[in-house]
Amino acid sequence: MGKLVLLHKADSIYEDEPDIVYDFPRSYLRAVEEAVGDWIVYYEPVKAGPRGYFAVAKIERVIPKPGAAGRFLAMIEPGSFLPFDREVPRLVEGRPMEASLTEPDGTPKKGGAVQLAVRRLPDADFAHIVNLGLPQDLERIEATRYDPQPAEFDDGAELFERPVLERLTRRPYRDVAFRRKVRDAYGYRCAMSGLMLRNGGGRPEVQAAHIRPVESLGSDSVRNGLALSGTLHWMFDRGLISVAADCETILVSHNKVPGDVVGRLLAPGGKLVRPVDPRNAPHPENLRWHRENIFGRSLPDDAAPFG
Repeated sequence: MGKLVLLHKADSIYEDEPDIVYDFPRSYLRAVEEAVGDWIVYYEPVKAGPRGYFAVAKIERVIPKPGAAGRFLAMIEPGSFLPFDREVPRLVEGRPMEASLTEPDGTPKKGGAVQLAVRRLPDADFAHIVNLGLPQDLERIEATRYDPQPAEFDDGAELFERPVLERLTRRPYRDVAFRRKVRDAYGYRCAMSGLMLRNGGGRPEVQAAHIRPVESLGSDSVRNGLALSGTLHWMFDRGLISVAADCETILVSHNKVPGDVVGRLLAPGGKLVRPVDPRNAPHPENLRWHRENIFGRSLPDDAAPFG
């Protein structure tokens, strides 16, 4: 096994879905096969966007790409993908984050390895990048964001240092990371009501809902999330509301949800509020899964749009 950096560009000719599959040519097959069962870091080059290193995931297996000679698919282990809380640039204080991209004097290399879409990544570089992108004290950061001294973090309490790989697989940590990214993507506004509510201390009331639950092989990608108020989150999880195939029309179980409730809870027009960055929009396949497995299970005959 061995860790990798995988280059991803949203407008690439390769059909990547970072939380599901990575599409690559034969020239990288050996390196990717060696990484099966291990972790990778996704990287978006500066010319394609500002993200730099932006997520981690684990490769489950590699298969030939159907109907595409010389192309292969690295299948991502379900539940392993996690976006960085803070995207990490290629250079920090003028020095590359990867040893393979660094000259002996510490300056960045040019050409050669820099151009590779798949790069081997030493464990030390992997840990350094992840620690910058997903701080080990992320749970403390979130807990003290609106309350400088919450009860669960008493004065004098020492931060328990968790190894990088333990953090990446620990559900409470991943939940915090997912919640922070999804709420931020929607500007702390409920995607179905359009409301942005905060309590007296400034804490946003909006929650982060998985569209396809983790226990049903859903990922922690922002594209598998919706920012929802507590009530709408509850309704969404129980199949009382969903989103149509156009990815914006809100569907309602009218035989289970009274009309006056619909009018009070959902935005006029019954359309989803969209994230500012279109790359964070709900993935159509995740919404389809919810309609067919959560909404459809509760609503055999009355899948009707808002109204």
